[in-house]
Amino acid sequence: MTPAPIVLVPGFWLGAWAWDEVADLLRTAGHAVTAVTLPGLEPDHPDRGSVTLDEHVRAVVAAIEAAGEPVVLAVHSGAGVPGYAATDRRPELVAHAVYVDSGPATGALNPDFTAAEMPLPSWAELEEDGNSLEGLTPEHLARFRDRAVPEPGGPVRQAPELTDDRRLNVPTTVLCTSLTSEQIRAAISEGWAWIGGLAELHDVRYEDLPTGHWPMWSRPADVADLLGRIAGNTGNTGNTGNAVTQ
Repeated sequence: MTPAPIVLVPGFWLGAWAWDEVADLLRTAGHAVTAVTLPGLEPDHPDRGSVTLDEHVRAVVAAIEAAGEPVVLAVHSGAGVPGYAATDRRPELVAHAVYVDSGPATGALNPDFTAAEMPLPSWAELEEDGNSLEGLTPEHLARFRDRAVPEPGGPVRQAPELTDDRRLNVPTTVLCTSLTSEQIRAAISEGWAWIGGLAELHDVRYEDLPTGHWPMWSRPADVADLLGRIAGNTGNTGNTGNAVTQ
């Protein structure tokens, strides 16, 4: 079986470069990989305030369609919003969705956010907001600070449009890094928008990988191994095997 292509989408403030280590490991192992920079996350974007969530969704959908066959779609952090919406628009082209310290969002992450863009906060502010820096070296943090781009405000405050119930059948894995699978399962009933889809999806598996919120940097080999196993077991069949800890 030919492994399914893998599409990687980074979270807030990041471009495709954030996946470089994971993507290189996967390509070395023989996988076809596409990493996405969402609209407005280009360093030279002229007007981030005009970028919409729909543009982010369309960019993810375009990457899925360009693969030419059903993909493993891996989304990190805030990309859980356009990622879940993309599975709604093209469910037949997502063989497996992987949420990396993220979740299938059913609502806006911050509907009260009014600014045109959201710059990368201080490290202390990130940690106070629940974003663990565990496993990141001073070099990681320096690169993050140097290459981070302000997040467009539209995708922060806008809610995804979800209309196709076929998305509910997309096999899904939640890679739990800064929160454990036990914590995430316990939070589902609390109604948090960022994990809203976990209450409605039909096939959800959880894998614990203890580290911080950016495992593509702190544990790239482990992230690549998980994605590679899912892609290898998926191919064109949609069958992901039993790579996930329940």
